[in-house]
Amino acid sequence: MMQLVEERPYRWRIEPEGGMRVPGVVFATRELLPDPSEDQALAQVAAVATLPGIVEAAYAMPDMHWGYGFPIGGVAATDVAAGGVVSPGGVGFDISCGVRLLLADLHVDDLRPRLDKLMDALDVSVPRGMSKGAVWRLHSQAELENILAGGARYAVERGHGEPGDLERCEDRGAVADADPARIGSRARERGLQQVGSLGSGNHFLEVEAVAEVYDEEIAEAYGLWQGRVCVMIHTGSRGLGHQICTDAVKTMQAAMTRYGISVPDRQLACAPVESHEGRTYLAAMAAAANYGRANRQLLGQAARQAFDRVTGHGDLSLLYDVSHNLAKLETHEVDGGTRRLCVHRKGATLALPPGHADLPPDLRPVGQPVLVPGSMGVGSYVLAGVPGGPAFASACHGAGRRLSRHQAVKTTRAATLRAELERAGIAVRGASARGLTEETPQAYKDLDAVVEVCVQAGLARKVAKLTPVGVVKG
Repeated sequence: MMQLVEERPYRWRIEPEGGMRVPGVVFATRELLPDPSEDQALAQVAAVATLPGIVEAAYAMPDMHWGYGFPIGGVAATDVAAGGVVSPGGVGFDISCGVRLLLADLHVDDLRPRLDKLMDALDVSVPRGMSKGAVWRLHSQAELENILAGGARYAVERGHGEPGDLERCEDRGAVADADPARIGSRARERGLQQVGSLGSGNHFLEVEAVAEVYDEEIAEAYGLWQGRVCVMIHTGSRGLGHQICTDAVKTMQAAMTRYGISVPDRQLACAPVESHEGRTYLAAMAAAANYGRANRQLLGQAARQAFDRVTGHGDLSLLYDVSHNLAKLETHEVDGGTRRLCVHRKGATLALPPGHADLPPDLRPVGQPVLVPGSMGVGSYVLAGVPGGPAFASACHGAGRRLSRHQAVKTTRAATLRAELERAGIAVRGASARGLTEETPQAYKDLDAVVEVCVQAGLARKVAKLTPVGVVKG
């Protein structure tokens, strides 16, 4: 039996046993811990702790739930110089899935009379669902190569946005070590027709308004004021990223024996960061991350155009864009020394502290905006990175599922859910009835409770809460 100990409020420890090289650390209240009879996320934390080169602990955020290999909400870092590995399961299939938050110079009371027209415009402007429609119709592999290498930067160069957007993007909009040559033909085929599209599942574009401000100083630095209209976009690298993960898992499963690696779950397939397989995956993953960032850049620009047509306020400013499915090579202090680590964040958001060199100068004094979307009808949070945060400067990425999509469909009907949301003043534009019911708010954990754990555990600081007024779903 796994030994789970409450170290202190909001922090639990899985004691090392068997092949575990480090403990597991779970940030949660008792109520937010997954039920082992229904959700194997805790067992997955223990399995991640067996990875070669792992340091400190296998961490899990309060929104954790069962995933592929790693739990969603999992964070783990491996020491590159000590044979540390990279595992595609520690990133996930939707590489660089992330969140972008734009701010309109508009109060929600002024938007209300035009809300339906705006939602109709967004409904038309935002390709979504399983279809291949996209904002940018690529005509050649050369264009795709440029997106894979240049990310949001290339999109801006081609007129899809403003140069200032890039200052508010993680990695200034593009990962430098991307290598499109490492991507297979099937991934390219899937990516050619989907850049600038929302997808399905839990991806969305949501019109929101600032409902509460908790930290006036940071909120002012972020440009968040009571009633301000915002646009939150949640999507990733679509089929291209999924295919890259699929290909890498197969390659690493075949390669592990050659490196003398044994894992308790084949979904944790991995290879040393400095191996051929490790370098190939990281270069392909970086290219997928650039695709995801270009994707959000294009959708943000589509939102700007819809706002301009309907409200005359199309100059939406970008607060921040950050991924929550990525592995990054970072430098951290571990056991009194500086180490180069491969930090896996799967369903966990980077949360850089104040003063960090990777932040733009105007955000550096207050820390990175941490964007935490909730479920439809619940709202979202903006948090801020804090000094000395545990888990390698990471925080939660959302509410976290408590019901599978199959279970969620049984809890409500699309027409009922739509009516409930509209009674709450939330205009809904959904591509399919099933897509709506799969994402019913009842399928998710209590977002307020999840965020409170993040704050109390020292992972991030609460800045503002946003309330939804319109939702575009796949």
